[in-house]
Amino acid sequence: MSLIMEQEYEYDFPFDTEEIAKKVITQSLANEGFSRPWEVNLILTDNEGIREANEEFRQIDRATDVLSFPMIDYETPGDFSAIDEDELSYLNPDTQEIMLGDIMISIPRMEEQAKEYGHGLLREYAFLITHSMLHLMGYDHMVEEEAAVMEERQKMILDELEIFR
Repeated sequence: MSLIMEQEYEYDFPFDTEEIAKKVITQSLANEGFSRPWEVNLILTDNEGIREANEEFRQIDRATDVLSFPMIDYETPGDFSAIDEDELSYLNPDTQEIMLGDIMISIPRMEEQAKEYGHGLLREYAFLITHSMLHLMGYDHMVEEEAAVMEERQKMILDELEIFR
């Protein structure tokens, strides 16, 4: 299991960002029955960095809290059969881990949202990673039914990790 972290924005976190990210990723994958070795890239950036990525990849010229870039095309959310059908497309040849994708978090936006929602930085950080992991596993929230499924899964993962609001 590999978490590749890049911190583009200096911030003094009151917790171990790598440890929390690994716990959240591991729990998210376990909940979907994914037990293979994995690789996830996590980029901690600022509002300008995420705005630039949002504009480049989604043609939306504004900052956001988190972006997810899945490597796998899913027939249905949480269905990992695409990996079995074309493993070499998703396998890092150096580590033999499945490359799930990239997560980019805006630290200033994360901090604002933690205050706005009345919970701590740990909860917001874990939530954003959980949310992104669901995207990396094919979930989305473009329609109300899909959003409800994502919200339920997010809550379940964070509750299991005992990370509450």
